[in-house]
Amino acid sequence: MAATTTPRAEAARGLPRFGRAERAVHWANATLMITMLVTGSFLYFGPLSALVGRRETIKTIHVYCGLMLPVPVLLGLLSRRFRADAHRLGRLDDEDWKWLKSWGRRGRVAKFNAGQKLNAAFVAGAIPVMLATGSIMRWFKPFPLSWRTGATFVHDWVFLALLVVVIGHIGKALADPTALKGMISGRVPRGWARRNRPRWLDELEGLEDGSVIEQDATPGQETQPAPIE
Repeated sequence: MAATTTPRAEAARGLPRFGRAERAVHWANATLMITMLVTGSFLYFGPLSALVGRRETIKTIHVYCGLMLPVPVLLGLLSRRFRADAHRLGRLDDEDWKWLKSWGRRGRVAKFNAGQKLNAAFVAGAIPVMLATGSIMRWFKPFPLSWRTGATFVHDWVFLALLVVVIGHIGKALADPTALKGMISGRVPRGWARRNRPRWLDELEGLEDGSVIEQDATPGQETQPAPIE
């Protein structure tokens, strides 16, 4: 006998927001990034370095976490859902600009708000920069002094910028426990989506009733919607 789901049980489960691949990439990337920032702090700030000791061990952990940082994202690209979310994160539309100009008070938000899109763009750009400059600093012998000096300067400043951005990202996540739970369980309540992601909810409801045009598609361009599980 086929199992049936009552409307109440379905509502209790919530809406599918993130699949397994998206969550795995997020938490793997978060673990590597936080480890890299913590070890980088011990290397960068003298008092912390003196407090912990074992500088070479910390440096080794820092280097190899940095080298592994692109791996979760590259593996995630094998997932159709992850690629769909990467596509969403890679563009700002008119509603996103309204959201930015009003500091989050206006604009109908889709699956990701403009702040999340800018955060993702910055981190995606910072990773190859940190990988390149860190590699020059670690394996410095083939490079001239000017390259090493420049790499150190860029690496240090991007590290500080990442530290601020990641702390801000964690703070925002802790301020919205429902959204954080969505990244853990993969699901969020419909009421949360209605208040915080109305365009994304419209898209899901359109899929449920058979409409297949993505809500935030470019005008005049029909796209296939992201699968919802």
